[in-house]
Amino acid sequence: QAQLVESGGGSVQAGGSLRLSCAASGRIFRVNTMGWYRQAPGKQRELVAGIRSDGSTNYADSVKGRFTISRDKNTVYLQMNSLKAEDTALYYCNADIVTMLLVTGGYWGQGTQVTVSS
Repeated sequence: QAQLVESGGGSVQAGGSLRLSCAASGRIFRVNTMGWYRQAPGKQRELVAGIRSDGSTNYADSVKGRFTISRDKNTVYLQMNSLKAEDTALYYCNADIVTMLLVTGGYWGQGTQVTVSS
């Protein structure tokens, strides 16, 4: 089995920055795509950014130019700059993991709150 553990998040004023981290651990053979999703109250969960094993990335239009996703082996980061009130949400890490039993599955972190005050 595998698990994702997130850190970072918190409260910041508009225009500020935060950095989220998410580490995959357990009986891992390989981690494929990793990414960050967010869910604001009353809204559906949405993709914020993703990064593949080859390093290619994709971003939601709403965060392009402000957020940067990066990866170091089995840890993924989300650098969030120029934060806006509308970025307030519960942020979840997601990863596509192949375990030592060669079983592939999608895993989620526990979520970390980001609150941006205007």
